[in-house]
Amino acid sequence: MILYGATTNPGKLREFRLAAERLGPDGITIEALPGLNRIQAPEENGATFEANAIIKATYYSEFTGGLLFADDSGLEVTALAGAPGVHSARFAGPAATDATNNALLLDRLRGVTNRAGRFVCVIAVAQRGKLVETFRGEVQGQIADAPRGTNGFGYDPLFFYPPFGCTFGESDLDRKMKVSHRARAVDAMLKYFSSAGTGCHSMG
Repeated sequence: MILYGATTNPGKLREFRLAAERLGPDGITIEALPGLNRIQAPEENGATFEANAIIKATYYSEFTGGLLFADDSGLEVTALAGAPGVHSARFAGPAATDATNNALLLDRLRGVTNRAGRFVCVIAVAQRGKLVETFRGEVQGQIADAPRGTNGFGYDPLFFYPPFGCTFGESDLDRKMKVSHRARAVDAMLKYFSSAGTGCHSMG
């Protein structure tokens, strides 16, 4: 069975595929939606990760007859009342880069002692415009005082994971994918499709 992914982020797609290889049953593969770059993106105006994931999944699933998933993910920082949250990718503005987002986050946390934060990923699966199910993954950590490491993407260099003793930016991908929010959401999705009684395991 093929699960089409609606993401143009190569880092995300690589992590989704790795998670599927590590966690998924034989016979389930993840592929990018063909022609995704030529499809006009929908407006992500949801107030939650779940809402935005559903918007994208139901929209992009109209462009294929198979099952399609889309995710919305980001960083929630306790001291910032959950920000950047759904605005994680554009925290520093519409043209934000990972570097400018990280710099703004550090600026907002200057002098703040409570550095708790969590990565959240919500995956929505849809087929022909109709929602099938949603899946959520989270991982708790701390926001470092400066970027560390060059691995990963987004806020990974600032996300210190105590059990590893380092940031996700310092961790290799294989190790990160054992605990990441994205891996946990993918794991929940794959278990859903491989379990008996979903009625969807034979689609594709």
